[in-house]
Amino acid sequence: MRGTTLAALSLVLAAGCTGADEPAAAPSPTASATNSASTPTTESTPTTEPTPRTSGEPTEPAETEPAEPRSFSMALSGDVLLHSGTWDTARADAARQGEPGLDFAPMFADVAPAIESVDLAVCHQETPLAEPAGPFSSYPIFSVPPQVVRGLLATGYDACSTASNHSVDTGSEGLVRTIETLDRLGMPHFGTALTRVASRTPYVTEVEGVQVGLLSYTYGTNGIPVPSDLPWSVPLIDPDQIVADAAAARRAGAEVVLVGLHFGTEYTTAPDAYQLEVVDQITRSPDIDLVYGHHAHVPQPFDKVNGTWVAYGLGNFIAQQETSIPDTYRGLTARFELTEAPSGQFNVSDASYLPTMITPYVSGNPRMRVLDAAAALRDPATDPGLLPALRTTVAEVSADAESLGAPSLGLHLWRSWLN
Repeated sequence: MRGTTLAALSLVLAAGCTGADEPAAAPSPTASATNSASTPTTESTPTTEPTPRTSGEPTEPAETEPAEPRSFSMALSGDVLLHSGTWDTARADAARQGEPGLDFAPMFADVAPAIESVDLAVCHQETPLAEPAGPFSSYPIFSVPPQVVRGLLATGYDACSTASNHSVDTGSEGLVRTIETLDRLGMPHFGTALTRVASRTPYVTEVEGVQVGLLSYTYGTNGIPVPSDLPWSVPLIDPDQIVADAAAARRAGAEVVLVGLHFGTEYTTAPDAYQLEVVDQITRSPDIDLVYGHHAHVPQPFDKVNGTWVAYGLGNFIAQQETSIPDTYRGLTARFELTEAPSGQFNVSDASYLPTMITPYVSGNPRMRVLDAAAALRDPATDPGLLPALRTTVAEVSADAESLGAPSLGLHLWRSWLN
């Protein structure tokens, strides 16, 4: 986030927060005109200069410029789903710089200008983090390099959601290590929790002077039981509970509440019946301002449901999945701007999306990259061999994002930051 440092606020601190500042009382007259009038003069009274007005007489109130409405921008990205090719690339990138270990920052550098241009950037850390030296494992039981967190921070991300179907792949040990690693490296996070108190405490952060609540839930954990010693650790999708948690975030001082949902049918660009049902239920709450999703691993559409903007699925931000499903190498980052109305409510004033493309893993020379597809097409330095795939990515991601008619609601391709 540019210009404002994120700080998680506890319920105790947030309880004293209010909404928009109360307007200052307008100045009022302290005396009437008759209070300053003298006794009427007679014909014998010599003519004198008019007596100047005294301070007790009414004056015109000073004109003040109306305050600009508060607003902020945000970027929401897809799944951070690491496979072996991603950490092979990170190791090779570190070696290219003469450094040991792994460096994920070069992998994400192409999208950094877009991510850094917003006030709040949110990633989705889908998989548990391992020890820095490993061992690392990929599908189906993930345990991935924690060095990715430094790469996400270097790219400009301000917080990560953590509730997913892989949250307990490595049991309570992996879940605890993930949260403690995020804390140690300075990446704010929301979703999974270590304590019962933490699971009941909404994550609220300040963004450009606005208190923003962030919530994260998953449809399940791939049949792996949530650890019995941490039964509260993974928030599961329950529409009634989500609505209650959003209300709790409001009580904690949140002026805007965003809900991230890990749900949907994998590799399917259209939202399924479960997604539609959950979104319809929770967007009826006046406490929820925006909903966005993960898990399908391919881009899904934007829409408005019950007046609330929804990005059903953001696809993969980074992953190395089956090349037979090309959409898994395409993703989108949603950009929203929210602006305060005279009522104090925040509404989406701009909605757009950034198509991204992951370059494939090449054995022997791993250089996986997350590319801002539209920017790469305009960059004369882009490898000509990538241009056909980039054009297809922009066209296919746009078709998926707009398939429910969201352009008629104002959705557009995110290009303004390049101007």
